[in-house]
Amino acid sequence: MDILWGLLTLPYVPVRGVTAVVKVIAREAESQQYSPVNIRRELEELDRAAAAGEITPEERDRGQERILARLTPPAGAAGRTSSRGTAGTRRRPARRRRADRPGEQRRGRGR
Repeated sequence: MDILWGLLTLPYVPVRGVTAVVKVIAREAESQQYSPVNIRRELEELDRAAAAGEITPEERDRGQERILARLTPPAGAAGRTSSRGTAGTRRRPARRRRADRPGEQRRGRGR
């Protein structure tokens, strides 16, 4: 059955390959967009442009708001795990050791 399925879906292999490449590119673009190094660099460029008089302080403030908005997750993505560090991750509750469970006593290991 696997051989037959492989032959029937053979024309779709290029589509699956392109889909995989697009997913990799999207993941890399997201990691670049939310990278703290890139965000800091963009903020420094805004400050430099404002100090040089290339942009107004209002434009700098709007730019800073736009850049800093990327640090907070969107409203619908509260439970989504991402590559942005701890902003979108959840901590799992600590597992209880056997001795901490009710009704069980700690046993020695003879060390």
